[in-house]
Amino acid sequence: MPITLQVENLKKSFGNLEVLKKVSFNLEKGKTMVVIGPSGSGKSTLLRCINQLTPPDSGSVVLDGIELTNNKTDLNEARSEIGFVFQNFNLITHLNVLGNVSFGPLRVKGKSKKDSNDIAMEELKKVGLEDKAFSYPAELSGGQQQRVSIARALALNPKLILFDEPTSALDPELIGEVLDVIIKLAKEGMTSLIVTHEMGFARSIADEAIFLENGIILEKGPPKDLFSNPKNKRTMDFLQKISQLYGEE
Repeated sequence: MPITLQVENLKKSFGNLEVLKKVSFNLEKGKTMVVIGPSGSGKSTLLRCINQLTPPDSGSVVLDGIELTNNKTDLNEARSEIGFVFQNFNLITHLNVLGNVSFGPLRVKGKSKKDSNDIAMEELKKVGLEDKAFSYPAELSGGQQQRVSIARALALNPKLILFDEPTSALDPELIGEVLDVIIKLAKEGMTSLIVTHEMGFARSIADEAIFLENGIILEKGPPKDLFSNPKNKRTMDFLQKISQLYGEE
């Protein structure tokens, strides 16, 4: 299986705080990888370093053969191949749903307004929100806003989508509608890297899982191994605490 994403020896510090410490992994095309770990372990920083919203101090990120960390790379063009779904939606409040989703094809990919709107409507259908095309973000529930965010990411026809705890800002009853969309995308073969605190979801969707703590990958492997039979004691302790907290098996 071809490798879509290669991350090698990624390091990032903020002042004296070393957030990522030589993080390395590969993600195959069409696969889903989940990243779990306690708060402050570097999970969100990892995603932001991958698409260069936060430039790493050292190490390399290669997307489909193009090194994003090479200063000769056209970063805007390379970044247009990566969709990013944030915790807090990040929708443009003065644009309606159609305008938010068509923004990428229109402004980033340089497509015509008609083509951009056609792409946007197609992606809104995928997330079940074509009837909300002319609504504004403030008129939507949190779950609907996050589904619009996913449609916006898909509209770029990306090679990779990064999800940064996509349900953390949602009321509990709205989480399912977002997770259902992500599960559907994974089944359709969208290459995805997902930071999540939803352990049941992570176990069910992942082809591979990473446990990150203090900027170090302590354990990596198939979810059936990492979640059911972790080799690292710290991974085991973390999963037990999460299970006790949320009552997950």
